[in-house]
Amino acid sequence: MDSMNISLPGALKAFVEGEIANGRYSSASEYVRELIRADEKRKARETLETLLLEGLASPEAEWTRHDIDAIRASARVGH
Repeated sequence: MDSMNISLPGALKAFVEGEIANGRYSSASEYVRELIRADEKRKARETLETLLLEGLASPEAEWTRHDIDAIRASARVGH
């Protein structure tokens, strides 16, 4: 695994250390990895929503709410 050094202001460092002390995470690296994964998922959802809205706005769109819900469900299964 590659490593990356980051700098945090004291308040953020204390917050991360508190999360570790509370037992939620075993290390600062684990905490940062979880934040990055959550951000990846959020961006993927935003992209999906944008594409769905573009498709709905298309003149050829004949989608129903059921179609959109099925696409969303399929996207969730993939993650």
